[in-house]
Amino acid sequence: MRVFLKIEYDGTNYCGWQIQPNGNTVQDEIAKAIERITGEKINLVGSGRTDAGVHALGQVAHFDTFSSIPPEKFKQALNTVLPADIKIAESKRAKEDFHARYSAKKKTYIYKLYQCDHTRPLKDRYAVRIGYDLDVEKMDEGAKYLVGEKDFRCFLASDSSVKDTVRTIYFAEVKKNGEDIEVKITGNGFLYNMVRIIAGTLVKIGEGKLAPEDMKKIIASGNRDLAGTTMPPRGLLLYDVEYD
Repeated sequence: MRVFLKIEYDGTNYCGWQIQPNGNTVQDEIAKAIERITGEKINLVGSGRTDAGVHALGQVAHFDTFSSIPPEKFKQALNTVLPADIKIAESKRAKEDFHARYSAKKKTYIYKLYQCDHTRPLKDRYAVRIGYDLDVEKMDEGAKYLVGEKDFRCFLASDSSVKDTVRTIYFAEVKKNGEDIEVKITGNGFLYNMVRIIAGTLVKIGEGKLAPEDMKKIIASGNRDLAGTTMPPRGLLLYDVEYD
């Protein structure tokens, strides 16, 4: 039986999603919880990696099991043994050919900022403070140049070995609500650190250091040095993963 999991987690205390030799990860915690309630060592497959400190509201994973536990009951069973900063939002039976990574059609990320002259303790765990005004309208205008199938190598982390840097962005928007600013992007896939670098580039546009139309030029150039800084991981949220 293949089981689908939708997962929420606060990534602050974890070295990212993927199991690694040194450091606690979200994937490892869930795999250990499944073993605890089923007695099985399973292969937990996620929709994709999130880096250390990145959060998720809609991470998706699957695993195969011989357990007699009904698939919809895994949510309750796992939540009783998982730590407080990782919880299962949904569990259900998946088709045998479902794959959390390869079946995914769209992913949506949100990068969160807030404008304030001092740190907000109740916000700063999940958003990055900007201590000056940003022109959000110009940031949103710049974000529109992201939409379409393009080569996004300019937003790829310099230490990545990925060769295929073409991705499709379906939606990109920057919105402000009070002092809170959200960068929301939906695509068929994302390069390593892509959303965090896009957020840094949009901040430069909001500061007036770049014009909105410079986004188009940066993408066309393929030059990482022309884009903005890589923003801190705590502002990034994997919001949703969509399937057929």
